[in-house]
Amino acid sequence: METIITPSCNESTLTPYIPSGGNPWNTIKINHVYRRLGFGASQDKIDAALGLTPSEFIDSLVDEAFNLPPTTTPFWGNYAVSDFTDFEVDNQQYIEDWRIQTGNDLISEDLRGRITSFWLNHFVTGLETYFYAPYLFQYYNVTQTHAVGNLKDFVRAIGITPAMLIYLNGYENTNLEPNENFARELFELFTLGEGNGYSQDDITETAKALTGYNHWTEEGAPFYFDESTWVDGDKTIFGQTGNWKYDDVIDILFQERATEIATHICRKLYQFFVSPAIDALVEIDVIEPLAQSLIDNNFEIAPMLKLLFKSEHFFDERALGVIIKSPFDIIFSFVNETEFFYNDELMDAFIYFSGIFGQELYNPPDVSGWQRDEDWISTSTLTGRWQFTELYLGILFDNGLGSTFVDFAKALTNNSNDPYYITQVLVDHFMSKQLYSSGDYNIATDVFKWEVPQNYYDDGTWNLDWPDADYQVFLLLSHLATIPEFQLK
Repeated sequence: METIITPSCNESTLTPYIPSGGNPWNTIKINHVYRRLGFGASQDKIDAALGLTPSEFIDSLVDEAFNLPPTTTPFWGNYAVSDFTDFEVDNQQYIEDWRIQTGNDLISEDLRGRITSFWLNHFVTGLETYFYAPYLFQYYNVTQTHAVGNLKDFVRAIGITPAMLIYLNGYENTNLEPNENFARELFELFTLGEGNGYSQDDITETAKALTGYNHWTEEGAPFYFDESTWVDGDKTIFGQTGNWKYDDVIDILFQERATEIATHICRKLYQFFVSPAIDALVEIDVIEPLAQSLIDNNFEIAPMLKLLFKSEHFFDERALGVIIKSPFDIIFSFVNETEFFYNDELMDAFIYFSGIFGQELYNPPDVSGWQRDEDWISTSTLTGRWQFTELYLGILFDNGLGSTFVDFAKALTNNSNDPYYITQVLVDHFMSKQLYSSGDYNIATDVFKWEVPQNYYDDGTWNLDWPDADYQVFLLLSHLATIPEFQLK
């Protein structure tokens, strides 16, 4: 498959980043890591990372993600329909509960939450297709379990989750009526890339090998393999002939198309974590070595991630602020970077607004998922992204939590009473790079100064204990969401 060449300005390689006087280890780089590998971080977490080397910091994040156990199974996680007391009511409630749980996981788990969101948009299913709480949990559980694990094991496990079997018609794929939908997407989207290393005959023969997962012991139970609906006979897949079944397909795929799989996955991970732009130089200096690392480590994901995230390429100045924030980014990163209050009720609202902005949890637009970056921005979603911050802050303010705004400003600025300095520090806290001009900071400062007479600033009377300082911080934080740079990470 020919790579689509998009110009990239980042010419750095996968050589490990070593801080120097001209390229120091600082809060800008740590914020960069947390915004890409998680959904932002508090100032305390950023300060703590300053005490680590870049290599130690990345190791800690990847190892934590690798070792983090999956979210505890809810009591209904493996129910069949007969186990529900009131199916219509309870199923709806459990789905809503799990969406909130997922949001709480994503916002709090750093790399495991971030990369789980990637895989949910790679091994795509649609909740609206199966709309069944236990299948939703089981799909998420497999995604969490394998998120930083072994890619081959991941592909093997995800394909026979009930959510995937229903979404891509695997449960309808029988010896009497083969359905090629999952076989096609297994190659085109999940492992190889469109038109890359497979033929229509490979799809047809693979679909035959994938038959048999059509029955359950009762409605809502997992699907199990039944030889009576499996195509019994030789199939030829990627030149290998045998009486293949599901597991054989995965083994043959990774044996015969290892380079294509590794390259496809590494490109997607690169575009998700580093930049949507891949040119010929990036392909040679970054993608190919990452793919080889994945192969050399028997498709273990963690070593490849460490190679990428420790690199000069990842930390290059030209890697900053080149990705448009997703709706999850806009909301979750703001919450994490302020440490402002949220609970399950607010998380439910966060998920609702993410959907309004174009990222409905568990319901990507189609099997190819959200295309991200520029697709997140339109005339309607942009204004909504601006308004969300003001709405969230307004809820906190109206519920007596305005003092946390002041506490936040005091902590970041060492309780300064200089409105320009306070403005600059708060604005910079949320931006990947400083604003384009001093005029942009002046405009933000004027917003922050509000209606307080200038002489109070001039003579030092005003400070962050001023009676309306909480409202002034509210105005500034609401304003910064409208600054173009706020949309980038």
